[in-house]
Amino acid sequence: MNAITSIIPSADEIVDRARKLVPVLRARAEACEKARHVLPETVKDFQEAGFFRILQPKRFGGYEMNPNVLNRVLMELARGCPSSAWIVMVLGVHPFEVGLLGDQVGHELWGKDDSTLVSSSYAPFGTVKKVEGGYVLNGEWLTSSGCDYAEGGAFLGGRVEENGEQVFRSFLVNREAFEIVDDWYVVGLAGTGSKKLIVKEVFVPDYRSHTIASYDETSHGHVENLYKVPFFYVFYAAVSSVIIGMARGMADLYVEHMMPRQNINQAVGAAVNDPYIKQRLGEATAKILACTARILHNTEEAYTYAQRGEMVPLDVRINHFATNQFTGGECFEAAHMLFKKTSTRGVWLSSPIQRQMRDILVGANHITQNQDNIGDLLGGHLLGNKLPYPNPFGAKP
Repeated sequence: MNAITSIIPSADEIVDRARKLVPVLRARAEACEKARHVLPETVKDFQEAGFFRILQPKRFGGYEMNPNVLNRVLMELARGCPSSAWIVMVLGVHPFEVGLLGDQVGHELWGKDDSTLVSSSYAPFGTVKKVEGGYVLNGEWLTSSGCDYAEGGAFLGGRVEENGEQVFRSFLVNREAFEIVDDWYVVGLAGTGSKKLIVKEVFVPDYRSHTIASYDETSHGHVENLYKVPFFYVFYAAVSSVIIGMARGMADLYVEHMMPRQNINQAVGAAVNDPYIKQRLGEATAKILACTARILHNTEEAYTYAQRGEMVPLDVRINHFATNQFTGGECFEAAHMLFKKTSTRGVWLSSPIQRQMRDILVGANHITQNQDNIGDLLGGHLLGNKLPYPNPFGAKP
């Protein structure tokens, strides 16, 4: 552990580290996209800044901080390079997940090097079979962001029948147990290196697995403080935070673009005098700030329960988990409003504005931003409908 990570920083200190990296990340963003993975020097910067330790248990060299510290860091980093921020989000939430498992997993993962990283692919693409003492996994798992830097392996999601019902579980698979296939050719977030993992007859012992969507005394009741916050909740809020940062980056670029620009309408003159250019920026900023406030408020409320050693109540979980998922759509709307006013100048490949727009397009398409289905569940709950089972809120009938 180097000097900068050996002492736990304050929340403001670590967010300031992220803020200072924004111009560096913006300068590297084009190279990151062309390489189709985050640059090694960027990962080194993130390691030295301690970003991957924010949710890591203290007993294994981490900071064990409020999840809002990670959220605030992501909101800064994505202003400079959305792809780079995305892997901080993905690789940064997995130390929290390790905190849900027994200490044996922590010792195996971080016993020799407490900076070891883990990637993931939660969508249940492959197959899982329950066997004595654990599970056997087979198949292909897509879009494992940052997997090139995940020497500790990957959490893979899968459904398996247990006690007559389908259970959605996460399995920590060692790095040597899967093959990485470079198939990540995409329209946006190309720099995340979200490649395919192939697994063949891999055994995962019981102690390296947990239920993903469940939230009860079995899944979270045995842990303390930070780790009483629902795992899915932490993950989804982190994704939303990256997208907020992307939208903030679009607003940054819009201001820089418009300040020197002359409007084709001579009656208006400078673009900064155009009422519509100003109005778009004002409305977009209001949308972004509303999303920011919601994520930070929701996370803080959940964390307050956890700090008291309490489970987060179902109604609170539903409102937080559901409303966070509207972030992608709302930030995309804000970004597109701004992109539209850049006219032809925004579409050149030499312009960072078009890359920021494409990255937001892909980020908002993430399953954690599925406002249609989650809106139906939230609205139904508020109208007194019984929640279906299974559901993403960890509620059981």
